[in-house]
Amino acid sequence: MRTGIVLKLFILTTTLCMLILAVIYIGQTIFFKEYYANRKVSDLEAKLAAFKTSYIDARGNSLAIQSLEQDFYRTNNVTITSLDHAGNLKHVNDFYLEIRMLKALTKEEEKERIRVPLYQLISMEEAASGQTLITTGAQMMITGIKSHSVLTPIVLQHQSGEVLYVNEPFKRKVFGGSEKYKFEEKRKPLASDKSSFVNLFGVVTDVRFPKGGGSSDFIYSNKLFLEQINAFQAKLLFDDMKLTDALLIQDYEQNNVKYKLFIQPVHYDNGTTNYIFAMASLQPVDEAVQMMKDYYVYIIVFVIVLILIASLYFSMKIARPLLRINQTTKKIANLDFSESLTVRSQDEIGDLSRNINQLSATLHSYIGKLQEDIAREKQLENTRKEFIAGVSHELKTPLSVMKSCISILKDGVAAHKKDHYFEAMENEVDKMDHLIVDMLELAKYESGTYKMRQDVFAIDKSIESICEQLAPGMAAKQLRLTVLLVPALVAANQHRIEQVITNFMTNAIRYTPDEHEIIVSTVEDGNQIVVCVENKGARIPEEQLDKVWDRFYRGDAARQRSEGGTGLGLAISKNILELHGVEYGARNTRDGVAFYFRLNKNR
Repeated sequence: MRTGIVLKLFILTTTLCMLILAVIYIGQTIFFKEYYANRKVSDLEAKLAAFKTSYIDARGNSLAIQSLEQDFYRTNNVTITSLDHAGNLKHVNDFYLEIRMLKALTKEEEKERIRVPLYQLISMEEAASGQTLITTGAQMMITGIKSHSVLTPIVLQHQSGEVLYVNEPFKRKVFGGSEKYKFEEKRKPLASDKSSFVNLFGVVTDVRFPKGGGSSDFIYSNKLFLEQINAFQAKLLFDDMKLTDALLIQDYEQNNVKYKLFIQPVHYDNGTTNYIFAMASLQPVDEAVQMMKDYYVYIIVFVIVLILIASLYFSMKIARPLLRINQTTKKIANLDFSESLTVRSQDEIGDLSRNINQLSATLHSYIGKLQEDIAREKQLENTRKEFIAGVSHELKTPLSVMKSCISILKDGVAAHKKDHYFEAMENEVDKMDHLIVDMLELAKYESGTYKMRQDVFAIDKSIESICEQLAPGMAAKQLRLTVLLVPALVAANQHRIEQVITNFMTNAIRYTPDEHEIIVSTVEDGNQIVVCVENKGARIPEEQLDKVWDRFYRGDAARQRSEGGTGLGLAISKNILELHGVEYGARNTRDGVAFYFRLNKNR
């Protein structure tokens, strides 16, 4: 079964567009999430490396480091901070309580004062509300871990024994499920021998809470970020977590939201280690992917319809000129060159249309020339056949006469008329010679290959010369000659035009009765000269006027061959005039017949 090009292009275009749509859908709903995560991790690795360099350069300058953290957060939407060797926030000092130590038994004041960070115990919301359980002057007992003079609180109790705040992850590590916070009951040892569990008792001398708008608010307000710092700190203190200089990347998921944790150790020459801690959320890409899935449900039908319409239009747009080309080439194959292609585009199809039009014109031209050559060849063949037929017919009579004369002379009959028979045969031979010459000349003109040379001559002088040459013939029949000429120069082949005038006048002399008149005239008609030869006394039937130009035509069948002529004069004249491309004809006058032709005047 044959499939049209429109259907093929439609199927191909639709399939291609649907494939592209499927690739986009799969890429955006399946692979894009993974690509986004990998790309974001790669970008953040590079940016954290730059941050580490800037962090080392700003060592000891808390304000500069806080500015770096804020800029990184605003630029990359990634929460970042720096931790000390024990996992505490290093460059923040606006969320703590300060106590003055008391002796446990005597409750006498000591000079030592200790700051205790509170961000692991109290939330930002509670601190901002002003409803905390800590007041200045209250006596507190703090259970925690002391490492390099840094205290990490686990439990904060009132002097009455009431538990105020608990660091739950650390409590579970140290005390498990027990509600008694005595270190002799702990089961989890510390990872470093430089860290120790302590119970401190003292009076609260100062309490600081973030007031809002501070440089560390973006850290305190991110509860999940603080939880991950707390978890990392627990691993440092209890699990002896060892980190190299390489960046550590961890995955974390909560409430179906994925996060990436970045931990970059920073080692100093004095043996201390700080940590750059950052957390990036992958929630935006998850939301975007889910929105795209929902969006595709609504848009995919519209896109498919649009694809079908676009594919149909594209197929018809491309196929329409190809179909026209196909129709035109079919006509060309059947030698019909009447139709040409309309070129509307400047592309390969437009070039193809132009080439087909050029090919059609070239084939039409060559085929036309070939047909002309074939017609000319047929004409030559017909001319040869007619020539042979005419010669055979015209030579039959003189040959019969000559044969009769030879038989009479051979038998010796009428010997006294021997000279008469020889003269008769000589006359027949002359007639045959004239006939052959005229027929060869006619065949030359009818071949279509003869080219007329153009001359400029005085037509009136030529006519006067011809009349003088034919005067004896007219005198023999006592014919009157009237010549009405205007001086004029014409452009034509002088020899052949004089031959035509001679044939016209000879024909007029031959068919004009004795003692009648022949009129030869030239008349100016615009840029032309009309040459006319009229003989009086003999007319031609109207139905035979067009036949006078045929070869071997004789107006009067009763005329004998003794009238003279070969019957080819007017046929030769016709061909000469047609080769000149001029108007000619014959018409009956009131009491005779006139032959005429026109010549162009020389400009």
